[in-house]
Amino acid sequence: MVEIKTDAALEAMREAGRVVGQALAAVRDAADVGVSLRELDGVAREVLGKAGATSPFLGYHPSFAPGPFPAVICASVNDAVVHGIPDDYRLRDGDLVSIDCGAVLDGWAGDAAVSFTVGTPRPADLALIETTRRALEAGMAAAVVGNRVGDISHAIGGVARAARCGVPADFGGHGIGRRMHEEPHVPNRGKPRRGLPLRHGLVLAIEPMLLAGGRDDYRAAPDGWTLRTADGSRAAHIEHTVAITDDGPRILTLP
Repeated sequence: MVEIKTDAALEAMREAGRVVGQALAAVRDAADVGVSLRELDGVAREVLGKAGATSPFLGYHPSFAPGPFPAVICASVNDAVVHGIPDDYRLRDGDLVSIDCGAVLDGWAGDAAVSFTVGTPRPADLALIETTRRALEAGMAAAVVGNRVGDISHAIGGVARAARCGVPADFGGHGIGRRMHEEPHVPNRGKPRRGLPLRHGLVLAIEPMLLAGGRDDYRAAPDGWTLRTADGSRAAHIEHTVAITDDGPRILTLP
């Protein structure tokens, strides 16, 4: 069921989203060569704890996973697309890192992700991150009253295809509110003027995931959670929680 939020609910979701934005900013500031992914998870836990928020990631157990997720961030490095488990891996010079984080505050959820490089960046990685950012911006620009979910999907996919990036078909954005994952699903490619009409109070997590190699396929890692590009190419993932309003799209996960 698709839930339309009241204006008061949007304000409450903004507070949850602010915590997410602050956690992502803190993790990005802490990320450096030699820092472990587990240490970055600790940084995010501290931000959530100080804000009185909880994590919708920690303990989350969807049907495809072998067990509950053990962290408050997903930390995906290089060829990992999404759902990377923070472990003792220490960041190396030139790594491309994607961090996904959520928070629940006063019963409302926020969800966002950022991609960045550590140390000396590869030009191709910077280009991939920039393309993913432009895809997100195109998707958010299409998130207006009167459009449909397919318009968001088409906008994201258009940027990705123009840059010859792959787009995993089975993963995309989603509705969000009192639960992290709500209806509708928001694919990262699709046809315009299709799908659910967008109206004031609908809140979506819009999250392009682009694969540098141009192929759309991926593989599951042995941990059952991490998804990696099938060809070993790099991936980027950027996300915001966005409210559809009569005044235009409103990003709820800025710090």
